[in-house]
Amino acid sequence: MKIIQGNMIGTGLRFAIIASRFNELITSKLIEGAKDALMRHDVRHQDIDIYWVPGAWEQPVVAKEIALGGKYDAIITLGAVIKGDTTHHEYVAGEASKGLALVGLEHRIPVAFGILTCDNLEQALMRAGSKAGNKGADAALSALETANLLKEVRSDRGGNEA
Repeated sequence: MKIIQGNMIGTGLRFAIIASRFNELITSKLIEGAKDALMRHDVRHQDIDIYWVPGAWEQPVVAKEIALGGKYDAIITLGAVIKGDTTHHEYVAGEASKGLALVGLEHRIPVAFGILTCDNLEQALMRAGSKAGNKGADAALSALETANLLKEVRSDRGGNEA
């Protein structure tokens, strides 16, 4: 039996982080977690670029443009959609997740979903570097492992052709 899996070595890999300015208090903590996780796995600081967008809703279109450029091995999306008094958060989070998943599938690039979907600010803070860890770091490690796995799959297949 052959087992193929991605490793956690970031040497030579490039990452785009798309960060939502909405709820920037949370997003900035997620970014720090993601950067720290990547650099602990040998990704150079200069191989991480951050793209700021207004909110989670805008992330899919920016992710698509980034993917079209072919410059990065993976995209990491970070932000926080916090429930309010209406159902608005459901539409924003749902469509952002669908759009980002589609970008990954259509362009064959890992798109890590690090957008928190929380009931309140306290939950978001807990997931942005407090008791529940840092979900930005988790998303970065997911992107790193998946980027390396795709390299293995493509190599095993004999190249990048579809």
